[in-house]
Amino acid sequence: MALGFAVPLESQRSASSAQAAEAPEVTCWLTIARDDTVTIRVAHTEMGQGALTGLAMLVAEELECDWSKVRTQLVSPTENERRQNAWGDTSTGASRSIASSQLYLRQAGATARDMLIAAAAARWKVPAAQCRARDSVITHDPSGRSLSFGAVAEEAGKLEPPKEMQLKPPEQWQLAGTPRKRLDVREKVTGAPIYAIDMRLPDMLYAAIVHAPVFKGTPKSIDEGSIAGMKGVRKIVRMDDAVAVIADSWWRAKRAADALKVTWDDRGNGGLSSAAISELVRGGLDTPTAQVGHKRGDPAAVLSGAATHLTADYEVPFLAHATMEPQNCTAHVKPDGVELWVPSQDPATAMATAALAAGVPHDKVTVHRMMLGGGFGRRAPIQEYVRQSVLIAKEVEQPVKMVWSREEDIQHDLYRPFSMARLAAVLDGDGMPSALTIRLAGPSFVASLVPAFIPNVVDWTYISGLGDENAFYKETFIDELAHQAGIDPYLYRRRLLAKSPRDLAVLDAAAQKADWTSPPPAGVFRGIALSRACGTYCAQVAEVSVERGRLRVRRIVSAIDPGHVVNPLSVEMQVQGGIVYALTAALYGEITIADGGVEQSNFDTYEMLRLADAPHVETVVMPSGGFWGGVGEPPVPPLAPALCNAIFAATGKRVRKLPLKNHDFLSI
Repeated sequence: MALGFAVPLESQRSASSAQAAEAPEVTCWLTIARDDTVTIRVAHTEMGQGALTGLAMLVAEELECDWSKVRTQLVSPTENERRQNAWGDTSTGASRSIASSQLYLRQAGATARDMLIAAAAARWKVPAAQCRARDSVITHDPSGRSLSFGAVAEEAGKLEPPKEMQLKPPEQWQLAGTPRKRLDVREKVTGAPIYAIDMRLPDMLYAAIVHAPVFKGTPKSIDEGSIAGMKGVRKIVRMDDAVAVIADSWWRAKRAADALKVTWDDRGNGGLSSAAISELVRGGLDTPTAQVGHKRGDPAAVLSGAATHLTADYEVPFLAHATMEPQNCTAHVKPDGVELWVPSQDPATAMATAALAAGVPHDKVTVHRMMLGGGFGRRAPIQEYVRQSVLIAKEVEQPVKMVWSREEDIQHDLYRPFSMARLAAVLDGDGMPSALTIRLAGPSFVASLVPAFIPNVVDWTYISGLGDENAFYKETFIDELAHQAGIDPYLYRRRLLAKSPRDLAVLDAAAQKADWTSPPPAGVFRGIALSRACGTYCAQVAEVSVERGRLRVRRIVSAIDPGHVVNPLSVEMQVQGGIVYALTAALYGEITIADGGVEQSNFDTYEMLRLADAPHVETVVMPSGGFWGGVGEPPVPPLAPALCNAIFAATGKRVRKLPLKNHDFLSI
């Protein structure tokens, strides 16, 4: 039985949205309707991280508007280009949505506030200095007269924006810095948001794609007769490294693509394997020469002169992004240009990619930004799915929605690099390191984006301050040094960080919250780690048990200091999400290569963390102020080393290679 009903609030909200759409623009950043509804335009992408809410809070804080009447609207890259880049950078990545835009968003709110006050003052014929704004109302203090924002918005929008404005210091914030529910919660719960994969257009066709099973392979021949007569099939499109089938439904396109017989040219890559890649990368560790990213003193001399030193090799595999929403794009190529509906972290690049594929100028491409079902960097900066979508749509007159299957998404991802590291150290009489060397080997991230990247230049993104996956190397090795010195790993780190107060603060906060100095419950063991990523300090304590060879991750305590915090509730949620993401990678994440292609194909072979195995997560949000760091990624790096250090405490076994599913203490 199906029961349908309508909620009156929906029509009210639709009416409000319609009114907001017709509202006068005060500045490019916001419009204000007669009913005081404020629509704040957001330049960055919403992909589940809560950016829409946090960015709007920055504007609203200075605007002094009624937060309950705030709405958001994504900025179109097409409109951004038409208005001479009025909204600046519309890309989203590296956990910098808040950090990179906080200043000009606060200025945008303050500018609009001053314009509204000026408009009210002009109507009253009083000095603007005698007026103030609060909760979407402008008040003239001497007379007590007041006007709502909506009453003067149109007049305010006609004024010249002030060249200078006064911003509040963070200690005077009343909205920013307080926990607020995300603005998109109701819509997501009711299924209202339209993601790119949900797009429906009149007379739309669908496309399924099949990539070469071997990396860099190309289609040699296509037996079109193998799908002749299949219902709904309209066209076969051949591309450099893939073949697409267009049909009147995606399921029919997918069935035809599966049945289509294609002979592939592997271009000599059919013998590639994980073992061969591992051998190549390990050769990089053993090569006598290497590019030096950072050097202080002469650690090699100390190491060579020491009677004993500790050395350890570590390894992490390729990882897939595995976004909830597979890669997709809807394109309509018309005589006068291209129209796109795309889930992109960088819509300007999507526009440029579509223009190049269609052979038209940028101003002939209209990009409709959609909500993203996960990003994690996969949807920027390389957006080959946009190029494919446009090339496919060029073959027909109707709009075409191209969707990758889950198998295509996992087997043709842009993977986190396979990597190895060798760390060596000498300890002094107090057990502290007097020399330390870290050697990394693996494929260059920059070279994958820029083929002309000079081989003998240091790829700074790869060493990245030994953050990201490199935290696994560094923080596990620090634990090994502490064990060698016979010092508690928490206290050992305190000594190392004595001159780094912010690192020390998150370390102490995580240890205190986890009650590190007290014995854990029987059968429970702890590990600790910390890192800096995206300008943010983060420390974590993992609690695990190992029973009959089965690992159980029971609890994660995470302390995070991103400097300033706009929405503590979003920070807490992002920490929880980051820990689940990182735990999935540490436990199960592994892309392996055989015969030139990826062996994993879906969630049965590329496993995700299940709810029953998720740990209890406790977050300590401790903004120290003075800087703006990111939040999305920083909780990820310390998880794997904290977890592996806890496993050592439980089993006496050092884990130097991920994922954990491949180790014998797990019965998975």
